[in-house]
Amino acid sequence: MRAVLSKAPGGPETLVVEEVLDPRPMKGEVVIEVKAVGVNFPDTLIIEDRYQFKPTRPFSPGGEVAGVVEAIGEGVTTVRKGDRVIAVPGWGGMVERLAVPAASVMKIPDAMDFNTAAALVMTYGTSYYALKDRAQLKAGESLLVLGAAGGVGVAAVELGKAMGAHVIAAASTND
Repeated sequence: MRAVLSKAPGGPETLVVEEVLDPRPMKGEVVIEVKAVGVNFPDTLIIEDRYQFKPTRPFSPGGEVAGVVEAIGEGVTTVRKGDRVIAVPGWGGMVERLAVPAASVMKIPDAMDFNTAAALVMTYGTSYYALKDRAQLKAGESLLVLGAAGGVGVAAVELGKAMGAHVIAAASTND
């Protein structure tokens, strides 16, 4: 199968596409046929060796994926072959097939496309945690979102509105 690999620290121009072995599910794992990969700021940091996690090279970036369960390892009962799922491996997702623990996958609704699903967890999960768990945002409160043009910012705007807040969105450039 093909994989995007980081073999040396640097920007996206250092990434290469190569053939690697297909994964096989171990006990408690599933193999996902990857249909879409979310590309997030941590992906740029991890290939530059500036992220909190530093996987051994070569590795594939790609912290969140959406796809279809292709194979199931021993003991897996939570998903079946053919289920549409998302997973957040942290890295490793820019591949055609990916083995992940079955406990870490979530089914996606039939109405949700793979591109949307692959971009859901990091952006919306980060914003939801910040607004609900940390800020304890309540309906009627005001929310100022700086950087509302990025993925996490857009998610914060949408979630803030859904939570009943008065949202003020701000975005700017260096100019």
